[in-house]
Amino acid sequence: MKIRNQFALLIVCAGLLAFLLFELLWLNKWPISSKLMGTDFYHTQLDNLVFLNKFYEKAKELDLPENENDTEAAALLKPLFNLADEYTSIYLYDSKSGLYLAGEYASVMKEKDLFPRFFAIGYRLTDGEGEYMRFFPLDFHNGTAMVMMINYHRSLFLYPYLCGCLFLSLLLFFLIVLFFISRKIKSIVTLEKEVLTMASGDLTHPLPDLGEDEIGILSQQLNHLRETLNENIIKEQESRKANQDLITALSHDLRTPLTILTGYLEVLKHRRTPDRQEEYLEKCLQKTEDIKELTDRMFEYSLVSEENETPELIWISTNFIRQTLHENCDFIRLAGFHPAFSMSESSCVLKSDKIMLKRIFTNLFSNILKYGDKKKQVLISGTFHKGTLTVTISNTIKNENAQTLSNNIGLKNVQKMLYLLGGEMAVSRNSDSFTVKLKFYTL
Repeated sequence: MKIRNQFALLIVCAGLLAFLLFELLWLNKWPISSKLMGTDFYHTQLDNLVFLNKFYEKAKELDLPENENDTEAAALLKPLFNLADEYTSIYLYDSKSGLYLAGEYASVMKEKDLFPRFFAIGYRLTDGEGEYMRFFPLDFHNGTAMVMMINYHRSLFLYPYLCGCLFLSLLLFFLIVLFFISRKIKSIVTLEKEVLTMASGDLTHPLPDLGEDEIGILSQQLNHLRETLNENIIKEQESRKANQDLITALSHDLRTPLTILTGYLEVLKHRRTPDRQEEYLEKCLQKTEDIKELTDRMFEYSLVSEENETPELIWISTNFIRQTLHENCDFIRLAGFHPAFSMSESSCVLKSDKIMLKRIFTNLFSNILKYGDKKKQVLISGTFHKGTLTVTISNTIKNENAQTLSNNIGLKNVQKMLYLLGGEMAVSRNSDSFTVKLKFYTL
């Protein structure tokens, strides 16, 4: 709900609550007056039986004036009028004609006092509730008159109480409105602090939920902006790191085929095996092709950290894996190792990426060249079991490398590529040996 609609609804509800509070206080004014002030303002002198009895007895001793102009007879009624207090007015009327005969105005209602002005304002506001009137017949010595008594004693409590009721009702109204405004201001201040926090560079702190109004929507949009900026910064950092890892891993991947290529060229240069020159030339061309494929794809993905790397899956025979293992065995044999390769002659197919497979085994055999002991045999085997091809490569670690801690870039690269190809890798190492098991799922 929009703020202006909330405010309009709040005004209506606050006004209704203020009105109900006023009505509750006003309807219970007389019980409240007794409890708050310990004085009964509801019952006045006109309800006093002692006063009324004295009034009745005194009237029987006095004579009524014949008319309004009979001032001498009216003056003789002064003792009767003196029985009333300063808040009571008494007026006498002829019981037959209803004409005014005599009377005494309450002393507090004299024009020079403040009370008449106070009473006049309160009279209009309360519709005359501050005035209490009684009208009854009264027997005099020479006849009967109708007496009208008006008492203003209630106004002493009623009009100040009215002001108090209005004050409390308006106070409730404004407190509700100010509470609403203060909450909105508090939300704005909170939003300001969060924006300053974002401006300082802290994009990890989420913005609070500030409701569904304009302030809340602004908070939600700023929160989305914060998340977007934070994600972009993280992606930028990851991209920078991925580029660094790409350079590191690519140099690692390129070093192995270059080393192999160098080994074949050295053999050709020194003519150690003249009968196999054509074969080694073919292998040199193969390695140059491998290097070309690696460089062609160097901008397509990051070897370790890039999440968007996708392999080019095609159906491949397991004979390709056997051939790749043979090539790597030949290479480490030329380097002075003693590989022992065994793999079933049976074949099947699997969905994989040829370049990734070559890189996987290139990384593993590169580690053997770097850390392996040439005096010990390198065991390479491939076994088929229930749709799974398991390739196991095990070698002995050179003594000088037994305690060496590497950055494992090659193994991280292998693990990443196997995950993308849907395979699994298990590594085990003890004091002098290192074993890697690769699982490929076939049809």
